[in-house]
Amino acid sequence: MHSRARHLGHKAIAYAAMALAAFSLPLHTASAQSILRDAETEALLTDMAAPLVEAADLEPGNVDMVLINDPSINAFVAGGQAVYMHSGLLDAADSALEVQGVIAHELGHITGGHVVRFSEGASAASNISILSLLLGVGAALAGAGEAAIGVIQAGQRAALGKFLAFNRAQESSADAAGAKYLSDAGISGRGSLDFFGKLRNQEFRYGYSQDDDTAFTRTHPLSGDRIATLRESYIIDPAWDTPVDPDLQARFVRVKAKLYGYQSKPEQTLRKYPQSDTSVPARYARAYAYHKNALVDAALVEADALLAVDPDDPYFLELKGQILLESGRPADALAPLRQATLLSRNQPLIASMFGHALIATEDESNFAEAEQVLRAAVARDRLNPFAWYQLGVVYAAKGDQPRARLASAEQQVMTRRYPDAIRSAQVAEAGLEPGTPDWIRAQDIALQARAALEQIRDNN
Repeated sequence: MHSRARHLGHKAIAYAAMALAAFSLPLHTASAQSILRDAETEALLTDMAAPLVEAADLEPGNVDMVLINDPSINAFVAGGQAVYMHSGLLDAADSALEVQGVIAHELGHITGGHVVRFSEGASAASNISILSLLLGVGAALAGAGEAAIGVIQAGQRAALGKFLAFNRAQESSADAAGAKYLSDAGISGRGSLDFFGKLRNQEFRYGYSQDDDTAFTRTHPLSGDRIATLRESYIIDPAWDTPVDPDLQARFVRVKAKLYGYQSKPEQTLRKYPQSDTSVPARYARAYAYHKNALVDAALVEADALLAVDPDDPYFLELKGQILLESGRPADALAPLRQATLLSRNQPLIASMFGHALIATEDESNFAEAEQVLRAAVARDRLNPFAWYQLGVVYAAKGDQPRARLASAEQQVMTRRYPDAIRSAQVAEAGLEPGTPDWIRAQDIALQARAALEQIRDNN
């Protein structure tokens, strides 16, 4: 379930995403993975995590849920207080309880400081490996070549075994912590067991042995053993028979369908959600399938059917606005996106799309509203490169070049274009009034970009 060896730990990198569509594919990170940002999905994951974050004694506003665009079943932490979840995990899960079981486990890694302690296991393994290397060299110098090779290989195997044992211990610790957080939050552990069952079935399908003899080479404890151990804790817990929150489950099913429609080939979506299915999740998925196939009228029919169910749902309004905007009808998109922004209380991702639509009309009378909307969006979510880009367009249109370059610098530093960020920040600083917040921010961006470049050089 868990893989921490990624380069996504820094929050600014993790959120380097283009917030253009309801689901949007961002720029790629260094690990060739990308972040999917969607207002509805982020709200759901945050609400799923909230009682578990409280049970873990973490600050609610300081724990981020980040969705990775990856079809594999995985979740991980990579430093800081952020849980990274693959889109494939949401697709594989059948209930909100299963996802909450995963979140609880990952919070166990955070509270256990496992990413910070990762170097402990690596250091201990390295010491064994270095010792075996020295002994091997000594044997070689003494003329025992074959013995030297054997010593080195044995040392490497011992180092790997020690490191993997350390990793398995961390996984078991996170399992226990996750079980406690589920219990303290009053959430049944049934979902956690169900998801571990899925992992065990996947191991069988791919031929991974459940034999204890393979434990030496495993990064995680055997799924069967984990299920047996956790079941003993869960079945005696007062929350064992607590059903899933029906509202949370309904939201999960609809987000899952939305994600499927966005990511899958249209023909796959239409097979899974045929027109005979008039449920909200099915209409959601089909709207994206039709939109991807440039069947604008069919996509709008599904969006309007959703709005007939709930005309004040900001996410349904966002969907209709997205279809219209991306179909070359930005003026028609303004009404639903304006209403979605209002009903969502200026949710930054939705507001960013509204700001983009205002600019896309190419009507300069809309630019003042666009500036207001986009400034509010980046004030609440600074880690949104696309919003900064759009704001820079507005500043440039009104002749405010220093702030246009400052907006470019914000976007460039988040997308790791550090030399460009330094140049843009320097131009902005030169044109801004000294001592103002924007002038100070320009200096901060330049310093941040220089520090990042120095770190890259040091690592190379």
